[in-house]
Order: sequence, then structure tokens, then C-alpha cells
Amino acid sequence: MAEHHPHAAFPSRPSSSHLHQQGNPFSRPQTPHVGLQIGFCGLGAMGYFMARNLANRHIAHPHSATPLLVWNRSVEKSEKLLKELGDNKVKIAGSIEEIARECDMIFTNLANDTVVKDVYVQFAKALEDSGSLKPKIFVETSTIYPTLAGELDTLISAHHGRLVMAPVFGAPPVADAGKLLVVMAGDYRSKKEVAHVLIPSVGRSVIDLGGNLEKASTFKLIGNSMILGSIEILAEAFTLGERTGINASLVQTLVKELLPAPIIVGYGEKILHDAFDGTNGFAIDGGIKDATHIRRLSTETNVPMPSLDTAHQHLITARAIHAAQSLRGEHSYDTLDWSSLVAGTRVAAGLDPFDSAKHDRVVPVNED
Repeated sequence: MAEHHPHAAFPSRPSSSHLHQQGNPFSRPQTPHVGLQIGFCGLGAMGYFMARNLANRHIAHPHSATPLLVWNRSVEKSEKLLKELGDNKVKIAGSIEEIARECDMIFTNLANDTVVKDVYVQFAKALEDSGSLKPKIFVETSTIYPTLAGELDTLISAHHGRLVMAPVFGAPPVADAGKLLVVMAGDYRSKKEVAHVLIPSVGRSVIDLGGNLEKASTFKLIGNSMILGSIEILAEAFTLGERTGINASLVQTLVKELLPAPIIVGYGEKILHDAFDGTNGFAIDGGIKDATHIRRLSTETNVPMPSLDTAHQHLITARAIHAAQSLRGEHSYDTLDWSSLVAGTRVAAGLDPFDSAKHDRVVPVNED
């Protein structure tokens, strides 16, 4: 596992009141970053809001007057952000290499491991070609397999870069509100600098996983296993209710009474109302990617996770049904949210996969 050792001992722990107010376990850096140039790569469903909030915070900071430098594979997203915020807050980079050369702190939020690796290879090549000895901090916020963190660290550290792994918890609306939960691992001084850029503009709080870079990605997969397992349980419970003649709204009432965690209630609402639009949630391809990572990790560590195996199967079923509907022009959404995994449970029970209004015509099993 890739390990970064702190350059200095941990300072005294902040008071509990400070932690409660700031959500940040790191003391403030002693020297403010005058003229710090921040870059952001990847303006997808999450990255767009993260970059926007960073740009708004960064330009308002008394020691930071440089616009956020952004890059996205399709320039339209960059142009949209520029139009929204203006050129005093955002500047569009012409290439990934420009981000690596010009920026002091670079954030990435990308779709999958392959894309992440490719971008960091380009970062490393740009640093090598520039010959710059100036240290830079690279902050990877995507959900990736833990061992990839070590590969990224090798690429960056060879050219005086420092890597911080900082995956985030929260759907796009949470990112929009700047309330993400940030999980962080890496060099201590680098984490401190990054944390005070992210909090409170992008995230509500930070969980520090120490110096081992792989721990942050592992922790993110553990968290996503809880979320995905909860969605699977909800899907099964709602489907059982439908087949036994209990209205889905009553099942959701029970969810609110017994399991009143906001994320569980929220996914219950999605299933109740067939709100499976992936552009307003977590797209199903990302869910399948994460489920695959979790299952791989559980296999390598001999930890059985049968609920995740079932959830993974139901995600694939939902995506396959949606693909078939799309070919016929019958789909309701261009991209599915991962809560649509309920389709796997529904079709197995003889129900419509995505339209619960049709369930009203189902005769409850105890009345056959």
C-alpha cells in the first residue's frame, strides 16, 4: 500500500467546538496561499458543482485573486461554467498539460479508473517536460479502486508532486449545496492545505484517514457498500409491499418511522415516485463500477457481502431493461439513477420495472 509519512508531528487537537463549527480536523496553515492557482479537471455531475463552489470561494478569499483554471473533455461544460460565473472567477484551460504546468493545487473528479489513470499519466508527462521543481498538490476526489492510489502517487511524486486522496460522499444536489463529506488521506501538510480550501466551500466536514493513500478509497467503498445495500433492502421491501397489497406510500411511512436517516428516506422517495433520473442523482454506470470495486475488494479480503452481490445483479438488470427500452424509444430517462435497481426485484415479482402506476392492477398474492 502507498504510504505518505507526515513531515511534522500532529498539532494539538482542535477543541470540540471548533470541530463542530468548522467540520475540519486540521489547524489552519500558518502561511496563507497568496496568489494560489487552483485547477479543476472533470466537470461532470459532481465536478461541475465542486468546481463552481471552489471558484466562488477562491476568488472571494483575501489572499487568492486568480480565477479557477478548469478543463473538461467536452469544452461545453467549461464554457457553461464560465458563462455562469464570469471570467474573473473561471478561466478555461486549453489542455490537461496546461493545468499541470500552471496550477499549484489540482483537483480531479473523473468517471472511472481508466480515465483517472490516463489523466494522471498526462499530468506526469507535462511535469516532466516542464522541468519545474516547484511542488504541486494533486487532489483526487473520484471513487477508484484503492490500489490505483499507489500508481497515481508513483506518477506524481517522481516529479515533485504530492498526492492527496479525497473522495467525497454526496449526490449532485449535496455537491450543489457545498455540503459534501470529504474523506482524506496522504501527506499531513498537504491535507491541511487542501482541507482549508475545500471546507466550507465544497464540503461540510473532513474525515482524516491518515497517511496511507489507499485508506481513503477503501473507506469510500465501505460507505458506498452501506448505501447500495440499503437501496437493495428498500427495493425488496417496497416490492414485497406491492405484491401483498400494501400501498408503497405506507411502506415509505414505515421507512420514515423506523429508519429516519436522510439518505435512506431519500432513496425511499425515489423508489416510491419512480424518480430514476440519473442526471439528478448517482448514474447507474457509476453504481455498477462502484459495486464491482466493492465485490473485488470483498473477494480479495475474504469478506462475503451477499447483499452487494444481489444489488450488483439488479443494477445490471435495470440497465439492460433500460437499454432495451431506449432502442424502442420507450425510455423515460436518458440516464438511470442507481436506485433504479428496484427494477430487478420488480420484474422478478411480475411487476413493471420502472412504472409503479401499473402495479395498481396487480392482484395481491394473498388474494389469488
